[in-house]
Amino acid sequence: MFNWLKTSILMAAIMALFGVIGAMLGGKSGMLLALLLGGGMNLFSYWFSDKMVLRMYNAQEVDATSSPYLYNMVADLARRAQLPMPRVYLINEVQPNAFATGRNPEHAAVAATAGIIQLLSERELRGVMAHELAHVKHRDILISTISATMAGAISALANFAMFFGGRDSEGRPANPIAGILVALLAPLAASLIQMAISRAREYEADRGGAEISGDPGALASALEKIHAYAHGIPLAAAEAHPETAQMMIMNPLSGGTLAGLFATHPPTEERVARLRALARGR
Repeated sequence: MFNWLKTSILMAAIMALFGVIGAMLGGKSGMLLALLLGGGMNLFSYWFSDKMVLRMYNAQEVDATSSPYLYNMVADLARRAQLPMPRVYLINEVQPNAFATGRNPEHAAVAATAGIIQLLSERELRGVMAHELAHVKHRDILISTISATMAGAISALANFAMFFGGRDSEGRPANPIAGILVALLAPLAASLIQMAISRAREYEADRGGAEISGDPGALASALEKIHAYAHGIPLAAAEAHPETAQMMIMNPLSGGTLAGLFATHPPTEERVARLRALARGR
């Protein structure tokens, strides 16, 4: 409940930032245009983000014939979670990782790399795929898509404001110093908010995945293994498209983010500790 409240507040903060930059560029009219632009970008992301991400990773759809081990595992977990059967994809990469995408549970997809299937035991892989289905159940992919889109739009608007200046509410040129400060600080603030949303949703998906699989310790063990292996193995598509890092069960970038506020994921140690506590509680 706390993480949902936190996410709502952070999403509102991103919208407020968007409006502030729009107002700086063109007063009330600029604010309205900025919000309309953000809405259009979100609408596009809502319909097409899953196809774009799967294409970025060259993910290949599988079924019960081509990959019975992975497909049947996801099917069983989807039944346990009372979710429609998602599309299942395999990514031919050695880095152990997985993600979920799609605008809602009826149009969802889960993807796993060849590396994660080879690395984890069946029990651990079930924990990972249950985590991804928890993202689907909580509609986290829609939230993360909106936050990423808004953060990107804020950066674009801020750059525009830096080069072309802005207007106040009465149409007069805005203070250039204020414009530079907004242009520099707004994208930073948007990124911080986006990362905070991502971290909050990961904790919720860990808890939800543990409930779906009925085995919190399995996900804890999987996270420890992935953490040990993933950072030493590059994931080419993630390095080319770092905005997708927040979708993975583990940050796939070895040096692309700073610790703490700029991290896309919570500390692995904290995630494992929470899952171990859940296991003891059960």
